[in-house]
Amino acid sequence: MPDAPRTVYSSRRGRICRDCGRPAKRCVCRASPRAAPGDGVVRVRRELRRGKPVTTVSGLPLASDALRALAGDLKRRCGAGGSAKDGVIEIQGDQRERVLAELAERGYRAVRAGG
Repeated sequence: MPDAPRTVYSSRRGRICRDCGRPAKRCVCRASPRAAPGDGVVRVRRELRRGKPVTTVSGLPLASDALRALAGDLKRRCGAGGSAKDGVIEIQGDQRERVLAELAERGYRAVRAGG
């Protein structure tokens, strides 16, 4: 079966996907389970929330379902509570070393960020 015809030029307003030829809003090839790519570095930092330490993990190239699953694994590994929302995993307490070790074990390029 031949591939769908590709749009070479279009006078329609808006962006056209180069891969599938559809308008960017209805592109199917870029609707992958991964989030928008960043710089490829996962940042693990310690923040204070209400005077208590919280470890945050940002820059993960995962969709929300996979992010929640990874957050659950990290919480079990650290023995602490936490959450995953808006592309950031939060783990209660200063768990940077455990989180960095777990992410490195899973093949992510994770760095300690902040002070």
